[in-house]
Amino acid sequence: MIQTITLPDLGEGLTESDLVEWTVAVGDTVELNQVVAEVETAKALVQLPSPYAGVVAELLVEAGATVPVGAPLMTITVDEPSTAATSPAADPPPVSADEAAATLPAPAAVPAPERTSVLVGYGPLVEGSARPRRKSRSAAWMASHAAADVEGLGLTARRVGPKVLPPVRKLAHDLGVDLNRMEGTGKDGMITREDVLHVVSGDGSAPVVDRSSTKPATVSRPAARTTGTPSAPSAEREVRIPIAGVRKQTAAAMVSSAFTAPHASTSLTVDVTPTLELLEQLKTDRALEGHRISILALVAKAVILAVGRTPSLNARWDEAAGEIVQPAYVNLGIAAATPRGLLVPTVKDADALKLPELADALGALTEAARAGTATPADLAGGTITITNIGVLGVDSGTPILVPGQAAILAMGAIRRRPWEFHDEVALRHVMTLSVSFDHRLVDGAEAARFLSDVGAILAQPGTVLRMV
Repeated sequence: MIQTITLPDLGEGLTESDLVEWTVAVGDTVELNQVVAEVETAKALVQLPSPYAGVVAELLVEAGATVPVGAPLMTITVDEPSTAATSPAADPPPVSADEAAATLPAPAAVPAPERTSVLVGYGPLVEGSARPRRKSRSAAWMASHAAADVEGLGLTARRVGPKVLPPVRKLAHDLGVDLNRMEGTGKDGMITREDVLHVVSGDGSAPVVDRSSTKPATVSRPAARTTGTPSAPSAEREVRIPIAGVRKQTAAAMVSSAFTAPHASTSLTVDVTPTLELLEQLKTDRALEGHRISILALVAKAVILAVGRTPSLNARWDEAAGEIVQPAYVNLGIAAATPRGLLVPTVKDADALKLPELADALGALTEAARAGTATPADLAGGTITITNIGVLGVDSGTPILVPGQAAILAMGAIRRRPWEFHDEVALRHVMTLSVSFDHRLVDGAEAARFLSDVGAILAQPGTVLRMV
């Protein structure tokens, strides 16, 4: 029996995701709940498990493609359960319908089938549980409809195509080489990196194949320039990178934010020398042993306290309801630069955490984001965000709001500068704080009061005593 696996609804209102990588190939035997692919959505990598055990029959989507929710991804051949009943030695005597009904036992209560927990989307029934009977359809019907679905969605099926690994496919894409017209020299016809470079090296014709007609063809290449020295491949004048994954998500979010919320900003430069002195004391405190307290954790605590005094910065604009929503909690987002792009993991209920717990949560979430293991839930639900641009050596900036949030605070670099201190000029550690805010939700005076509170705490940590 052929079963089709589709892209499940991954939640958070997502309608599509990018297929990053297949972890199986055609002909592989897969087990129940075995991971068959990785997809990227909501700025997180998510593993897709197989709801069936069987043999991979076909991969319907190429790695790198953007797939809508509900689109077919692959087909698996599974064994059909045996339904043949044991034949009796002799036919029983005929009975009437009334007699047969009278001898039938009362139907036993059938418990609802349980499902195993899976990573996302859907889950198979546990072994031994009953599965609902489905109307049987022929394999030809299923194959034709699966093909129609793929064609209607504009996806590329892997029925006919070159054998090539993802890095080689990307190289060919960047160099403008048509893999469908190439014949690989690797094992089982695999197209290698050397095959692709051979096509563009300019040293003659490379054997290719027209997969639609199977007739040999030739790829023409530009002649090498005569310079009096041996020719060498020139550097590419431009590189084209597909807009996908984190970059696509970030771009859409930033455009939506910039053209929806009226941005305004203000900044404040603060002497944070007392906070750095406090930080050194906390590092030697035995009660905090094992907790990594950082300047980010102290700024985060200051932001949480300041939000309690000016809650409008921890709000959102509900256009549909015509309301301003002010949560009674703080879900603190921390913007993190990762190899995959900008991610914003969120510490849920940060206002309920003590400083050591807050520091641990910040460290764990940023590490998960950089490692690519943060879940969609980790990257959603924020109410206010901090971005530490100072780690990049930047003094100040005007960050764009995370969609749905009223404010974002930027931490600048800490620098030793001449500063007025006790009526004298001294070298002090100075930081610039900048806050961008949604002017529909936050007035300028409220933003200034919030920023002044954050600055006051960092300039003199003892100020907290009059705020709580």
